[in-house]
Amino acid sequence: MDQFIVKPLFGGDTISWYTPTNVTLWMAISILVIVGLLVMGSSRRAIVPTRMQSMAEMTYGFIHKMLEDICGKEGLKFFPYVMTLFMFIVTANFLGLVPMSFTLTSHFAVTVVLALLVFLTVTIVGFVKNGASFLGLFWVSSAPLALRPILAVIELISYFVRPVSHSIRLAGNLMAGHAVMKVFAGFAALTIVSPVSILAITAMYGLELLVAFVQAYVFTILTCVYLKDALHPSH
Repeated sequence: MDQFIVKPLFGGDTISWYTPTNVTLWMAISILVIVGLLVMGSSRRAIVPTRMQSMAEMTYGFIHKMLEDICGKEGLKFFPYVMTLFMFIVTANFLGLVPMSFTLTSHFAVTVVLALLVFLTVTIVGFVKNGASFLGLFWVSSAPLALRPILAVIELISYFVRPVSHSIRLAGNLMAGHAVMKVFAGFAALTIVSPVSILAITAMYGLELLVAFVQAYVFTILTCVYLKDALHPSH
């Protein structure tokens, strides 16, 4: 499947860390689309907003409210980071549905980096803001004393598993959707089942549009929840 194959842009088969690839190209396209929507689309600041300005303002308000509801006023200092994260993921998800495009967020190399950045940010913020008190996140003081050490181990393991689940959820859902559409497309060549196959592809494409937004939303809201743990670590 072409959407999952990393290829050099300028020929050759060898890929080094500095080689421009289709991943690089679609990352640049994603950034340009985001700039076009958020910067150019809202630059006029018209009283009667255009469609692009409305989309930019709605997205801004949506992420701002989500962050404030979960983390409180204190969490709004992280709004630029969370907004950037959401816009990059949702834009890459939707661009991956364009025919002949490349799906960035179906690659673990991309989603793992995004998840690790969230994990490191939360951990650093937690210790900088709370010091050793951040370890209270792993100590369930409301549980019976005998169970607290066991729960602490479970909490510690679940904390370090966060970047794994955070990254696999996003990449796995995007990859699975594209794989299913590829399977249905394979049946389209058979005359007998081609109408059913085309209907199935159309239905899956509509579902993938929903998944593209939902997975960006889930990744972002989990980031907000993790930030809340860093700002208010006590159980």
